Amino acid sequence: MKNLLNYQTSEYDCGPVSLLNGIRYLFEREEIVPDLVKFVMLYCMDSYNEDGELCKHGTSAAAMNYMASWMNHFGEVKKFPLACEFFTGEEVTISPGSRIGRALARGGVVVVHVFLGVPHYVLLTGIENGRVLLFDPFYEEIDDPELDEEYSTDEIEFIFDRPKKANRSVSIERMNRISMDYYEMGEYCCREALIMYNTSLQDSNLSEHF
Repeated sequence: MKNLLNYQTSEYDCGPVSLLNGIRYLFEREEIVPDLVKFVMLYCMDSYNEDGELCKHGTSAAAMNYMASWMNHFGEVKKFPLACEFFTGEEVTISPGSRIGRALARGGVVVVHVFLGVPHYVLLTGIENGRVLLFDPFYEEIDDPELDEEYSTDEIEFIFDRPKKANRSVSIERMNRISMDYYEMGEYCCREALIMYNTSLQDSNLSEHF
């Protein structure tokens, strides 16, 4: 049975929660081994804030890069069908034929660095009708009177009926912008993406189009 995707517990754990959501999306609950969950939480939230407080600056790009390498090694040694790719910069874009587009078309998921007032990680799970489906681990209620005005745009839609796949639909054009408004990936120098595949499913998910 597939798990529901999860929300972060604090202001700082969007990185590991998005990685674990990727694992939840790709694998049945009965397939997920506990040491994988343990080490995702152990190796993320590695950054210090300006006051020298550990974890309060979230998860660094270096930690995400390490996690991709670690999970690939884990998959090889444990014979667990998980494969990852980490990349940064100008390759982190969403377009026909892009690495992200191909990964989503093949049934993979992608943890990407975006902005939500501050740097933030979300999980991309698909593309439909020219929009990206994503799961944002930062919980919001659309009827909250304090909901940020930034959400008041047709480019961002809340999804309520797909808890195992997505809670937002965002226009591709918005995500590709080099500015730092909500769900935009910003300048190329700060872009990062981590693709995750369940390799046991790849033979049946080889479409190159979205």
